[in-house]
Order: sequence, then C-alpha cells, then structure tokens
Amino acid sequence: MKVFVNALSVFRICAAFAIVPTLMFQWYWASLILFAAGAISDWLDGYLARKYNVCTKLGGVLDHIGDKLLVVNTFIMLAVMIHLWEIIVPIIIMIARELYISGLREFLGTQKIEMPVPKARFSMGKIKTTLQMVTIVIFLMLFTISKTVTPDTISTKLLVTMNMLSWAGLVCMWSALVASLWSATQYTFTFAEKLKKIK
Repeated sequence: MKVFVNALSVFRICAAFAIVPTLMFQWYWASLILFAAGAISDWLDGYLARKYNVCTKLGGVLDHIGDKLLVVNTFIMLAVMIHLWEIIVPIIIMIARELYISGLREFLGTQKIEMPVPKARFSMGKIKTTLQMVTIVIFLMLFTISKTVTPDTISTKLLVTMNMLSWAGLVCMWSALVASLWSATQYTFTFAEKLKKIK
C-alpha cells in the first residue's frame, strides 16, 4: 500500500508536466481529465495513507511536490492563455505565496526545525488547495466547452451556462486568494514562534 500511495503522488507530478503541452496544443479534454485525475489522486493518497497508517516522510514530500506542481503549472498556463487582470493578479499572488512559504520552510530546515502542514481536516491551507483545484476544473471545463461548440450547436442556454461558469470560476479564484493569504499569515505567525527557538 505504501508503494501505491507514493505512486499516486508520482502520477500527480507527471500529470502536472503533461498538462502543459495539452494546453499548448489545445487538447482541453486531455487537460481536464489529467487535472481531475490528479486532484482525485491528491485526496485518495491522503485518505489511504491515513487509513492504512503508511504515512512516510518521502510520501509527504512527494505529496507536497505533486500538489504544488499540479496547481502552479496549470495556473501559469491559465495566466498565459487568459489575458485578464482578474485572473493574472490572483495567480501571481498565490504563486508568490507558495514561494514565500517554501522560503520559510527552507530557512527553518537549515536550523533543523520543522514547520509541519496543519493536520486539521479543514485547515485554511487545505481549503485554499481545494478552491484552487475547483477553480482550475471550472476554467478547463470552459475551455473544453468552447472548443467543442460550433455555430450550429450554440444556444442561449449554453451561453448562460458558460457565463455562470465564468463567474463561478472568478469567485472561486478570488476566494482561493483570500484563503491563500490567510494561511500565509498563519504560517508567518508559526514561523515567528519557531524563530524563538533559535539561539
């Protein structure tokens, strides 16, 4: 089971890189399937690791890398493809947040101090990741629909649906930004507490 759980994280890492060319060549169905499978694997490997008590440091590292790569790679592609400040600004801030937290962890690592991820089921970090993944799925769905729509198949109902999806994507995007900044603040306070242990 340990090998299978780690394999799910490795799959997520591979999917993160595979999504880039699928979006470049506008294979939106493939992008959507890859990302959805990656998002499901994120939930599944965590569930299995806890259920069968096969949590390891390597598994935790692979899981962390897989999550970040999957979201960040896809966000970068969305920012390149969608030339709207409402999309680009939150993506830049959220990616900067990931770099900031990684920097805090790296510094503490040099001091032999760990800054673990909160284990609460509904921690702000997990809420942030969930909102980010939902946002990406919504936009990939929009790309997929727009690619398959033709003048003969378009309808008022379809246009309304796409408009609603667009607004839902924006709401989730900005909600993810709020959760991202909130969790970054929590990590900053934790970092400040850890610093007190350094002589």
